[in-house]
Amino acid sequence: MKLTLDEYSKKFKMSKEMISSKLRMKKLNYIVEDDTVYILVPDDVSDIQTEAFQQTKAPAKPKTTVAMVLSLYQKENLQLKEKIVQLEKKIDKLIDDKEQMLRDEMSKIEKVYSTKDEQLKQVLELLNTKLLAQNANTVHDVEPLPQTQKAIDVEDENKIIELKSYLKTLDLEPYQRKIIKKRFLAVYDSDVRVIKQNGKLYLDFAKYDYSDLLEY
Repeated sequence: MKLTLDEYSKKFKMSKEMISSKLRMKKLNYIVEDDTVYILVPDDVSDIQTEAFQQTKAPAKPKTTVAMVLSLYQKENLQLKEKIVQLEKKIDKLIDDKEQMLRDEMSKIEKVYSTKDEQLKQVLELLNTKLLAQNANTVHDVEPLPQTQKAIDVEDENKIIELKSYLKTLDLEPYQRKIIKKRFLAVYDSDVRVIKQNGKLYLDFAKYDYSDLLEY
């Protein structure tokens, strides 16, 4: 059987360039008739070669369908969801760890303040105890005034008069009176000029000068 170049190419699924190369290399038998090249092929060989070529031909790739695309997207979505779940777990753990650290820190701060408060309370109680002890040591009374000695009018400064009544006669502000009264209270236990009777302070202008204590 003789075949033209085109016929041989179609029958054996071979390009014309490859056929021409085989002809030049004399791997194929051929004849030339009327300026046409014919390739000589035995009938039995041509059938066997055709069948072998068809068997060795690479299988066609399956076509991509919509179902395949959807299946691929679904698979990727599942993988992404798993990653998101893992990330959320890690974030929750980090938040829990941070909150626990903050709680521990708050607990430490509260303990420190509690200790400081207790120490301050003890100091205040100690100071209060000392002040009470000092006040107890300074409390005293003097002998009552004789029945014949009574307070007289404010105008007469030559007799004994109560400090409070005397301060009211002066042109003083309330805070100034308090200052003077505190001054008398601070010295009455050591100053003989200040007389105390029934919890009240008295002044004896006939005997003493109080100008240093009445300054304002």
